[in-house]
Amino acid sequence: MQTHLADFIKHTPRGKIADKILQTCVHCGFCNATCPTYQLTGDELDGPRGRIYQIKQVLEGMSATVQIQTHLDRCLTCRNCETTCPSGVEYGHLLDIGRSEVEKQIGRPLPEKARREALRRLMLNRTAFESTYRVAQTLRPWLPQKLRGKVMAEKAAGIIPQNARPRKMIMLEGCVQPGMSPNINAATLRVLDKLGIQLQRPQNAGCCGAINLHMGAEAQSLNDMRRNIDAWWPLLEQGAEALLINASGCGATVKEYGYHLQHDAQYAEKAAAISAAAKDIVEILAAETENIQAKLPANLPAHTIAYHPPCTLQHGQKLKGSVESLFAELGITVLLPQDAHLCCGSAGTYSFFQPELSQQLRDNKLSRLNALKPDVVLSANIGCIGHLAGGTATPVMHWIEYLDEQMQ
Repeated sequence: MQTHLADFIKHTPRGKIADKILQTCVHCGFCNATCPTYQLTGDELDGPRGRIYQIKQVLEGMSATVQIQTHLDRCLTCRNCETTCPSGVEYGHLLDIGRSEVEKQIGRPLPEKARREALRRLMLNRTAFESTYRVAQTLRPWLPQKLRGKVMAEKAAGIIPQNARPRKMIMLEGCVQPGMSPNINAATLRVLDKLGIQLQRPQNAGCCGAINLHMGAEAQSLNDMRRNIDAWWPLLEQGAEALLINASGCGATVKEYGYHLQHDAQYAEKAAAISAAAKDIVEILAAETENIQAKLPANLPAHTIAYHPPCTLQHGQKLKGSVESLFAELGITVLLPQDAHLCCGSAGTYSFFQPELSQQLRDNKLSRLNALKPDVVLSANIGCIGHLAGGTATPVMHWIEYLDEQMQ
């Protein structure tokens, strides 16, 4: 694709990245076939090819419009298109640049801006978020259906192991996961402890940066990344084997620290090393199957297990099939629904700002999952788990929680 970027961005680092990505696109349209929003609306402007053209027009000097912003906002950033694309277009990076430039030009109406800012600040304040979420859980039976669907039923974390182990890894605890479902981190700690691995949780680490990044607060996002690097770096120097992440959305972001901080002279090298050290929990446990099998009972329960692979795992981290393969190695069968490659509609804060599209995608996903008649639905990302749980009576949990239960 030929490009003629405008002077305001042409010679900037972001402009050079955007120009390279745009030139990679051959406008074939294969991406539309696997785009969730294009499947729902049938609008070319709601597919990756159409969005790429809109971003191109803005970067070439055309004035941004509310219509363009709307079509970019509707994108889930699921990156399914990247998995499909035969040319290797890095659509996710281009979308971040396009959204940022559009918002710089036209901003947002004050009520919408205030709503987005309030949600962003609440999610990033762990104490405030957990307190608010606890109140919501207490009031859950009396909440309107739409609100009730966004609040998971309370589930205790259980025992937290305190054993010192010779093998050490770092764990990212996350910003909303400890409040929404504390048992995910607790189960992770228990499973790794049984495998002889101690997880270090530095208190000066925080959000991975995804919330700020995808809500237009780029400078704050980069500061999140720098703060985490400062927290994790000494532990890596002391011999920590890896940075373990049990929320695939966070993992997709941390694995791109090297990209986001590539022009930061002070942090570029460390950021690349952190990205290389970051491993989704499935990558860690895939190397421990014999050890895990020794902890499992001879006769596992005959559950029908459905698995929803998050977009951030299969498309963001390129780990498609990883959880299924791990469970197969352990002798546990998991079933994939039809159209397992499509997004469930959670996508971080997407369900708050695009509720109609989000609910359509959730209902479609649950229909496919329910067709399997599962006893339990497993996933690998807190956003997907909370989103799906709000629309079904079938238990929905992280797969590490299920594995922890079998290893008791």
